[in-house]
Amino acid sequence: MATCLPPGLHGNYTECQRGGDTEWMGFQSRKLYTNAFVIQDGKLLLGYKKRGFGQHIYNGFGGKVEPGETPLEAAARELQEEAGIQASLKHVGMLFFVSEGIDQAFQIEIYRADGYSGIITETEEMLPSWFRIPKDHSVTGDDGDDVPPIPFDKMWGSDRFWIPLLLANRPFVGRTDFGQKEEGKFKLLRWWFGVADLEPTNTGILAKSL
Repeated sequence: MATCLPPGLHGNYTECQRGGDTEWMGFQSRKLYTNAFVIQDGKLLLGYKKRGFGQHIYNGFGGKVEPGETPLEAAARELQEEAGIQASLKHVGMLFFVSEGIDQAFQIEIYRADGYSGIITETEEMLPSWFRIPKDHSVTGDDGDDVPPIPFDKMWGSDRFWIPLLLANRPFVGRTDFGQKEEGKFKLLRWWFGVADLEPTNTGILAKSL
């Protein structure tokens, strides 16, 4: 059964995660962004942000949608620019977040790919690294070394709530509000996530293992 969505979201989604209070921050406008994630052989590819907004945390690969681009075109371009690879991307969700001190809200269209082509390459903005998806604790990298788990302590505070939905290929939307930085990270104030359906899947098991 669909539930009431926070401001900034729309569509028929059923709540699956919420936290904090419900006094959502206001916003003057929204800017469209993308974020792309590659999944292959039980591993998730993330990039360590070396500069700019979100510096020193791990994230997918993405950025602003430029004039004349579709979000899908922007996601493919950013993946090429930030990781040096190409992939067949599928839209899986949308994140909407607002931060204290920033009038403009961020609408981020989320994409995933199950494989890629090209050579993963460090760029001026991102350092790509593979991380283990929790359901398989014996994943190894191409060099034979054990692959580390997804580093949620070095990611955005709300990522641990929606990354399991991305990994389970569950269509979702979500909103998060962040406060000012504390100890170098934006403080997560409140969050809400919903899925397009609530049929039994492994999502709950996966979320607990994270």
